[in-house]
Amino acid sequence: MTVDRKFTLASLPEHRLDALLSRHAMLERELATNLSPDDYVKSSREFSELGPVVSAIKAYRATTAEIADLDAMMNDSSVDAEMRNMAAAEKPALQEKREKLEHDIRIALLPKDAMDDHSAILEIRAGTGGDEAALFAGDLFRMYERYAAKQGWKTEIMSMSEGTKGGFKEIVASVQGRGVFAKLKFESGVHRVQRVPDTEASGRVHTSAATVAVLPEVEDVDIDIDEKDLKIDTMRAQGAGGQHVNKTESAIRITHIPSGIVVYVQEERSQHKNKARAMTMLRARLYDQERTKLDSARAAERRGQIGSGDRSERIRTYNFPQGRVTDHRINLTLYKLPQVMEGEALGELIDALVTEHQAELLAAEGAA
Repeated sequence: MTVDRKFTLASLPEHRLDALLSRHAMLERELATNLSPDDYVKSSREFSELGPVVSAIKAYRATTAEIADLDAMMNDSSVDAEMRNMAAAEKPALQEKREKLEHDIRIALLPKDAMDDHSAILEIRAGTGGDEAALFAGDLFRMYERYAAKQGWKTEIMSMSEGTKGGFKEIVASVQGRGVFAKLKFESGVHRVQRVPDTEASGRVHTSAATVAVLPEVEDVDIDIDEKDLKIDTMRAQGAGGQHVNKTESAIRITHIPSGIVVYVQEERSQHKNKARAMTMLRARLYDQERTKLDSARAAERRGQIGSGDRSERIRTYNFPQGRVTDHRINLTLYKLPQVMEGEALGELIDALVTEHQAELLAAEGAA
């Protein structure tokens, strides 16, 4: 990775480890009682989530005890030399195991983004490059759709405007599943493509771009919207070329007057469903607006994080002639462009970004 991290971390907070073990044991006892169906689902989910870190804590403490036993044996003059040598030979492997477990536990203890478990709104817009940019926006949407399917997530188009030669001028989709935002949040920014368009007779490579925004899908309880602040318009849905998709006024446009945010949904034939989707999009955009304000206020604290999440920031280049994808935030290049576009190798990029983010948080903890 790109950052050289030389920092010293304090020992693991044993009181937090004890609390996690106690919580896990309490949940195990709860699950053996007659819980209501809702409580059972909630408790079993938390029990399952705590399982890996609890296993790591138990293994860490067992390994620490083994090392202490070896140290005692090595320092005991009454133990014969051969046994002391065997103990000395075993110790390095156990120390390496303990360091790995300690790292895993630290990652598990890092503060989590409150929205990480949420579903997400994925917005892709064609940028510079005209028709080629719209085609690339379509390619990006299919890439994310395939990646989502491999994760077991569900993708539903909420709004779209097709390009004149294919692809999308703009497409907005809901990606439903657990942990969607945690995985996709680093995809926000400008994605650049370098390739020879189908319409290019001379074989010249063109550079185009598309903008991706990933917003956490939020509920009514997450952000309050006053109905008096909304201007709601109904209209007939429009299709490609301007023809009417249906004859009823089912399309919905909602304007949030204080912020000026406008959302438009026409994908469903039901006005009620379109309004519900439009409100979901509006909540996500309002939440993102507030989040951006907070992030700006904390800019000094966040300089070490991966990029700024700013939509104007170029984050990745897809070079078709060379078959490579480069993420500029972590200087990672993969010569797996076809696999990335199929959604198969996209996980390698996303996992690298998540790992880098965790390393930055650990570095900040060490510096503190």
